[in-house]
Amino acid sequence: MADTDRNPEIWENLPAEHRAALESRLEPGEKLFAAFVTDLDQRLRYRAETVVLTNRRVLGIPSQNSPRESMPIDSWEYPLAQAFRIGEHGGLGMLELLGGEGRLGIWRFTGNRTHDANRLVSRFRMLDPRGAGHVETVLSVCPRCGGVLSPEGECAGCATALQPPASKSLIRLMRFARHRAGSILAGFILLMASIGAGLVPPYLVGPLTEEVLLPLKEGQSIPAGLPATYLSLLLVTALLAWLLGWARNFVLGKVSEQISADLRNESYSHLQKLSLEFFGGQRTGDLISRISSDTDRICQFLSTDALEFFADAVMIALTAVILFSINAWLAAVTLVPLLPVAWLVQKVRARVRHGYARGMTAWSDMVSVLADTIPGIRVVKAFAQEQREIERFRRSNTHVLDLNNRVNRWWAFFRATVPFFTECGVLIVYGMGIWLVLHQELKVGVIFQFLLYIGMFYVRFESMSRITAAAQRAAASAHRIFDILDRVPSVPEPVRPIQPGTVRGEIELRDVRFRYGKREVIHGINLKVQPGEMVGLVGPSGAGKSTLVNLVCRFYDVGEGAILVDGVDIRSFPVEAYRRNIGIVLQEPFLFFGTIAENIAYGRPEASHAEIVAAARAAFAHDFILRLPDGYDSLVGERGQALSGGERQRISIARALLTDPRILILDEATSSVDTETEREIQAALNTLVQGRTTLAIAHRLSTLRKANRLVVIESGKIVETGTHEELFHRDGTYARLVHAQMEMSQQIGIG
Repeated sequence: MADTDRNPEIWENLPAEHRAALESRLEPGEKLFAAFVTDLDQRLRYRAETVVLTNRRVLGIPSQNSPRESMPIDSWEYPLAQAFRIGEHGGLGMLELLGGEGRLGIWRFTGNRTHDANRLVSRFRMLDPRGAGHVETVLSVCPRCGGVLSPEGECAGCATALQPPASKSLIRLMRFARHRAGSILAGFILLMASIGAGLVPPYLVGPLTEEVLLPLKEGQSIPAGLPATYLSLLLVTALLAWLLGWARNFVLGKVSEQISADLRNESYSHLQKLSLEFFGGQRTGDLISRISSDTDRICQFLSTDALEFFADAVMIALTAVILFSINAWLAAVTLVPLLPVAWLVQKVRARVRHGYARGMTAWSDMVSVLADTIPGIRVVKAFAQEQREIERFRRSNTHVLDLNNRVNRWWAFFRATVPFFTECGVLIVYGMGIWLVLHQELKVGVIFQFLLYIGMFYVRFESMSRITAAAQRAAASAHRIFDILDRVPSVPEPVRPIQPGTVRGEIELRDVRFRYGKREVIHGINLKVQPGEMVGLVGPSGAGKSTLVNLVCRFYDVGEGAILVDGVDIRSFPVEAYRRNIGIVLQEPFLFFGTIAENIAYGRPEASHAEIVAAARAAFAHDFILRLPDGYDSLVGERGQALSGGERQRISIARALLTDPRILILDEATSSVDTETEREIQAALNTLVQGRTTLAIAHRLSTLRKANRLVVIESGKIVETGTHEELFHRDGTYARLVHAQMEMSQQIGIG
């Protein structure tokens, strides 16, 4: 590899065995351009495979357990390798290499590698000789069922099956337990002590039978205090076992609740850090179900099921040791039922896991129906669609019921079969015990002692076998939680951040391009806005105006080019620090459930009451607020439904005023109100824009006449720039839009 360019940054990030395999495969003059290391192999095991881009071809290195230079490497030259395609479903990603005749290669990965996969695709587009963003339209088939995949690379037929092992997710929960190591250790000590205390009573039954019960039956005399001694010991051990069990359950139950709370906190915190792109593809009900129901299910498993499972395992191990110490042959017979039960557990486990995974997805769909209809109840009633929504919920609920019944069918069979095998084991022990007693090889007291331990053994064994359902349910829930935690924000924090402080407000867009999926919607826009300047963005619907302001707010990152504020690329700023300089007034203002004062102070919770009132006065909201029964302490209702549209908008303007932003975004701020209310809101907006760099979008072009400049956008490009008068007399796109609105106003007036 002497004549090749290793590119140290890429080379060092490759797995050692893949570097060894690649060492002798690169040709003279061949340069490394990009690489993507997966975390799943083709069989969805947690092993690494690597996709390498060079200046000549695409290389695919499979997973191996040990490095060897003879490792097979797939190779596709660039005339053959035409495009990459990324698909995602349920936390599982899929990267496909496409050629003219279909799919050439496929690699799988979990959600936390999606960002790296997208980066590889971006680098490939830079190499693609047929132009950036070229995508070949081909049909791909599922490698398992042979069905045709969707354009996103998903297979509806086996989407549930194509999931990495859910049991791995339970192991990943251990990182949340590290902070509770002391409490877990205390609980473990109490657990062992309570198990030890629980094993003492059966051990006393043997001597009690031989030294007290049998002599009394045969009329023999026994020491006067011997029965009381044994009974006292049994009582003391029972009380001790109860006390230790109570302490154990309290300590470990508290730990599990703390772990569950940590899981909820981290999941919600990570959810807040994810970009808007993630939420665009999710249903609210599903996310709520994950944070609430799934974490509660994990807590139940950790506090009850996992604790009982561990206790059962320890009890079975200790009981087995005692049984073998009493009589090895009887103990061996006791273990016979374990073999068929273990086989049965293995068979049932996969079906139960997939069943619960599908059931949870159906449950999330049902919750999503609630999340859709309850906030939109006014629309439901306005269109008299109550019965339709009832039927929609009933169908979702029935789907949940059907899926759970399928799981319960297997689970009921399993729960009934395990006791059958254990009862057979007890019968075998009885038969062999009777034979040993008849041949004088075992005492009756030992048989009683043995049977008590067998009862404990089988009861614990049955309890332990029933953990299968709870474990698979919790594993599926953990997998859904980690599907969120593994997501990487598409708007990442900078590696070497530059603190913006309070910006002046100069905005510059340099050859900005952006695409939604494969469709480019912003095509090389260049624009400079001076500090304090108001620029109106005008154009037909779908032209890219809202996308442009979303890029300025850094809700999304540009695909190519750069956006600079005060001469610094906004990708160099910490996201939160940068957005503190931005105020947004939307077409549909969102108010949170709470008081008016709390909503105005949302951007500055520490603001004083005087500052809140001052912001409301500036937004022309103070007068209508005082007319409300409780003034600034009046509740606005869910999403502000207790207020009119104009009142909500003025609260939104006051909220923006209170944060005193240097950059202001107005997105159709007056489009959904009547003319009189528009005048009031416009007066508030005139106060708001003073001294601030403003980007304003409006379909009512009359609201933009005070803008310093108007920028007309059409099909993702700037087609005109100038003042209202200049553009109106230019007879271009802007003039056409103005004439269309004037004609519509005349028609409305005539009507």
